[in-house]
Amino acid sequence: MPEDLIGLVILLVGLAILLVLLANIVHIVREYERLVVFFLGRMQGGRGPGLVLLIPFVQQAVKVDLRERFLEVPQQTCITKDNAPISIDFLVYSKVFDPVETVNAVVDFTGASQALAATTLRAVIGDIPLDDVLAKREEINNVLRTKLDEVTHRWGVKITNVEIREIVPPRDIQEAMNRQMSAERNRRAVITESEGTRQATINVAEGDKQSAILRAEGERQAQVLRAEGFSNALKTIFSAAKGVDNKTMALQYLEAIKVLGAGESTKWILPMELAELTRPVADAMRVARETGGKG
Repeated sequence: MPEDLIGLVILLVGLAILLVLLANIVHIVREYERLVVFFLGRMQGGRGPGLVLLIPFVQQAVKVDLRERFLEVPQQTCITKDNAPISIDFLVYSKVFDPVETVNAVVDFTGASQALAATTLRAVIGDIPLDDVLAKREEINNVLRTKLDEVTHRWGVKITNVEIREIVPPRDIQEAMNRQMSAERNRRAVITESEGTRQATINVAEGDKQSAILRAEGERQAQVLRAEGFSNALKTIFSAAKGVDNKTMALQYLEAIKVLGAGESTKWILPMELAELTRPVADAMRVARETGGKG
């Protein structure tokens, strides 16, 4: 019985050693991973993806993730070019393109990247006025990405993007900005109101102009119609006057004198030509009397 127990223990120890050896020999590397292999401390290069076999205790491997990752840089207090303190926090997106350099060139990439990002941010913001910091966020993102990538490139890491998440200016500057925005809104409201008033005035003036044009056109047409009517009347009178003889005209003058006599006036001024005009009538009456007397 003790011999069987000793045999079982030896078997279990052997299995454990075998499992450890297998774990150190057989490595399954995923598509997004690489193994950086060292042979007795000397670099041999990257391995993977797929099945990788290593010599236990002689070859050691460091696994590197090639997926894009992000680093959250906590809020940093920076001084702008015009000496205004502001707080900024942002995100840094990076991706390993050379796992060998990432393992050999830097001890702690995350900590080194965070410290580098903080110092680079202060340097960049120190060259920009406050108004530009608030207005040109995209340009600051590009500058930060370029400067960070210049350093991390030698670590085998590519900075793919930098995004400023929040910019917090001092309280007094925030109050001044709020007052400025309020004044700007009031200015836009006044401009909009004055523009509306101006447009309304233009519309009223345009309406008055159109009304005046229409009235003038109507009066012109009325005058034309009156002139045409007067012209037609004159033509009719002229046409009728062609058949009127001196006797008829004399009778018309006598009728006019008769109307004058019916009035209240006691004095009349008659033209000298009246006697000449009434002479045919008088001659006709005389001839009629003479003819009647003979008859």
